[in-house]
Amino acid sequence: QVQLVESGGRLVQAGGSLRLSCAASGRTFSSYALGWFRRAPGKERDLVASISWSGGSTYYADSVKGRFTISRDNAKNTVYLQMNTLKPEDTAVYYCAAGHRFTDSPPVNDYEYDYWGQGTQVTVSS
Repeated sequence: QVQLVESGGRLVQAGGSLRLSCAASGRTFSSYALGWFRRAPGKERDLVASISWSGGSTYYADSVKGRFTISRDNAKNTVYLQMNTLKPEDTAVYYCAAGHRFTDSPPVNDYEYDYWGQGTQVTVSS
């Protein structure tokens, strides 16, 4: 069982930066691939970025490539999402998720994730 708790979301002006954190419980954290999803008002939940269990492979949605960076610290059981050059369209509730995988690759489908956090609100003002 893995419990995930996100933090770091807040109101920020366009062009600004934020770093989201997701702290996980459980001693098998390093065996899970991790992802950050977001759900904007009136829209479906979408994958933003994901990272393999070793941290050696990452995936980014086209909309955030070059602006967001996902990373993990297995010693701290934490995954991060560094968000730069934020835009109003980045406004959403951001969720982290964990999925156990046998291969060292970042999962890109939500059904590949087993555990979800409660989410943290990011609001980008224009």
